[in-house]
Amino acid sequence: MGEYSSRKGINSRLPPEVNRILYVRNLPFKITSEEIYSVFGKYGAIFQIRVGDRKDTRGTAFVVYEDIYDAKAAVDHLSGFNIGGRYLVVLYYQPAKFEKRADSEQKQKELDELRRKVKAKKAELGMENGDGDAGS
Repeated sequence: MGEYSSRKGINSRLPPEVNRILYVRNLPFKITSEEIYSVFGKYGAIFQIRVGDRKDTRGTAFVVYEDIYDAKAAVDHLSGFNIGGRYLVVLYYQPAKFEKRADSEQKQKELDELRRKVKAKKAELGMENGDGDAGS
């Protein structure tokens, strides 16, 4: 950890996307937070680890470091790292992208619901028109 701690003293500018929260993808589904800690903890003090446990979040985790330089070191060294036959994808968490994805999923659900309602209304009108034509 000493090797990475020395970078803290350097007053270097970090890219704007760099932050303490990492989003990790392509993890083995059976991995535990302790195993993630043993890999990511080599790069600095970890504040929190959240492992995805639902069907749509399996194989993902959030790793929050105490220090931004430790998070940068982890991204630099662990992207493409092989764990359990899977190569990790380690990214900086970008809330705007996650919110955008959630918004688009919500809009898609609303659009599907609207289409269903329109289809039902068309079927209802088709039945009324069919009944009206038969009586004339």
